[in-house]
Amino acid sequence: MATSTRSAPDPSGRRRQPPERRGTLGTPLLLLNLKAYPESVGPAALPLGRLLQRLGERLGVPTAVAASAPDLGTLARSLTIPVLAQHADDVPPGARTGWMVPAALHAAGVKGSLLGHSEHPLPDRDLPGLVRRLRTLGLASVICAGEDRQAIRRARQGHPDYLAVEPPELIGGHVSVSAARPEVITRSVRGIRRASRNTRVLCGAGIHNGEDVRRALELGAEGVLLASAVTLSPAPGQVLRDLLSGFSRR
Repeated sequence: MATSTRSAPDPSGRRRQPPERRGTLGTPLLLLNLKAYPESVGPAALPLGRLLQRLGERLGVPTAVAASAPDLGTLARSLTIPVLAQHADDVPPGARTGWMVPAALHAAGVKGSLLGHSEHPLPDRDLPGLVRRLRTLGLASVICAGEDRQAIRRARQGHPDYLAVEPPELIGGHVSVSAARPEVITRSVRGIRRASRNTRVLCGAGIHNGEDVRRALELGAEGVLLASAVTLSPAPGQVLRDLLSGFSRR
């Protein structure tokens, strides 16, 4: 499934081609999770999405945004970058009051979903079916994991499009996993590539600036997943410019 994002140039000056496999979002990727802060829902969600879209396109970095359920339709209709749900349920359409039905997400223009985030956990056994259900609709799957062993296990069992490694104790903090626990990233990258060849590894938890991004990519990650550094900043544009600059510092 084609996306409208552009890929970042590689060090040789040639522009990377976006991945052709259905359900993918581009690489190296900056995925912004808006969560459900007052500063990032309702009327505040679309300006943040447009800011991310504009800066990502300007710098040639693929970007995507994961939004709260009530904002998904508005963002999907208004943005050209991929819009993701923050959760999905492994259920078909029908009498599903209150469920996040993948077919309904697809109908709303959503391009994929986070799965198993530490703030909305799912058991390992539920993830493979969810990935398959999303994939049949051409939707991207981004499974979250807290440690390298869990990440490798979830990659082997579910074969998602992306796997975001986020040690829970660093989420929302001021120290990035790439700085505090780089071994988690390197072990995850090595193990995930053996377990699921087409799964791309994202680095999350405590990513705050371009240097954190640069370190994550040098350690083998193929993008970053972040939230509060942008959504809670009084100057989100400035933070995003710094973060996006990390993609060109390698």
